[in-house]
Amino acid sequence: MPVTTVAGRSVHVDPEGFLTVFDEWDSELAERLASQIGINLTEAHWKAISFLREDYAVQGETATLRRISTVGGIPIKELFRLFPKKPAKKLAYIAGLPKPHGCV
Repeated sequence: MPVTTVAGRSVHVDPEGFLTVFDEWDSELAERLASQIGINLTEAHWKAISFLREDYAVQGETATLRRISTVGGIPIKELFRLFPKKPAKKLAYIAGLPKPHGCV
């Protein structure tokens, strides 16, 4: 499993750069990952990130946009505004979770 350095510490990642160890993530790392892809995290971003991480802990897989919208209560249009172009992929990346199934 590849290891990279982000925010001054080593983290395990897959070949696409998604974290592979749930417990290596924290808010400081999220801020750094977000800045790497041009996103400044706001309270609205954190709501989506928190939902995604909590849901992953229960479900064992990264939620799709539809699940984030219906279960998490965040409209899909809002997710596209917060995480432009590829919201599910960007959200999972920042949240330190595997890429959702179905993401290219």
